[in-house]
Amino acid sequence: MAVRVKGFRAGGIWAGIKKRGKKDLALILSERECTLCGVFTQNTVRAAPVEFSLKRITRGRGRGVIINSGCANACTGREGLKDTETIVREAEKTAGLPRGSLLTASTGVIGERLPARKIINALPRLVSAVSAHGWPDCAEAIMTTDTYPKLVHTSVRLSRGVINMVGVAKGAGMIEPSMATMLAFIATDAHIERAPLERALRRAVEVTFNAITVDGEMSTNDTVIALANGASGVSIRQTTQDYTLFSELLRELAGELATMIVRDGEGATKFVEIELKGARTPEEAKRGAKRIANSLLVKTALFGEDPNWGRIMATLGTAGIRFKPERVAIDVCGIRIVEGGVSTGRAKEKEAKRRLKRKDIEITIELNAGRHSTKVWTTDLSCDYVKINASYRS
Repeated sequence: MAVRVKGFRAGGIWAGIKKRGKKDLALILSERECTLCGVFTQNTVRAAPVEFSLKRITRGRGRGVIINSGCANACTGREGLKDTETIVREAEKTAGLPRGSLLTASTGVIGERLPARKIINALPRLVSAVSAHGWPDCAEAIMTTDTYPKLVHTSVRLSRGVINMVGVAKGAGMIEPSMATMLAFIATDAHIERAPLERALRRAVEVTFNAITVDGEMSTNDTVIALANGASGVSIRQTTQDYTLFSELLRELAGELATMIVRDGEGATKFVEIELKGARTPEEAKRGAKRIANSLLVKTALFGEDPNWGRIMATLGTAGIRFKPERVAIDVCGIRIVEGGVSTGRAKEKEAKRRLKRKDIEITIELNAGRHSTKVWTTDLSCDYVKINASYRS
């Protein structure tokens, strides 16, 4: 996959954090100072790299991000924060950058300290490895239980020229973002100020990364960072049509990355889209859809390819939303199996069961209580999910 965004270089290497030579250290670097903004986990327990980047990103300017996988550097106390500061400082020196140029992110096992000396010793190799075409290595180096790298590249022609955008992400388990996903980094060669970039990013995150769930678990390390360096020479102002197109491009790219995460969900055999219609408020629509998406009983029924609509109805009733059960309709893979809160018959359920053998599943719930709708994306819950997470630290 040929990926290039003007003025950006990226790469990934093995630094010895993981076993067996798997890439575990990545760097995204802009050739010029760029606009930076980010969205971070709302978990009260926040990893050292999140605390570090939250403070540093307030300046809104920088040159890039250094990322490691294999160790979350979470719940590591003052020593963990010191490790982060030391690694970032040494990375800036090695890359010839002014102090304060880099943000950082980590992912992996919680409660273990980073092997700082191994990472520092690997920095010269990392800096030498970054290139305009190094995005695939970068995407690979941030993986943990992911089964494949997540990388999206796109472009759009605006009134003053073409801009490019690339995104990498990681995530397969511990996915219930309340801001973003495990890790995602989006770079563009457009010139845009921080306020409009952050506005576009937050709007994109809300309908993409915040609309996915694999297991209902929020990470200590969730991070999404956007970087814009202006190397294309195309400037974007918030009140223009170009800004609308830019925002749409950002949302589409984030959406692709988010659905890749769900499709790669730990042990997943199904990709499930849940659409909830007719809620009284947008908040109730999302709350109801997320409640269905995270229900262990619903997810295991989907793994068993059983259109057990009773589980959906019962779960809806615990979501804290306003509706009348006798007005609910449910479609599974295009088959109406519930109307007016009751079954439409065995024949319809039998056809729905046959369609549940598909890899991609759609569930539509009509509350008939209002005019607000939403979509979320989730997975089934398989035996393999338990096996993967039972031996995660092995």
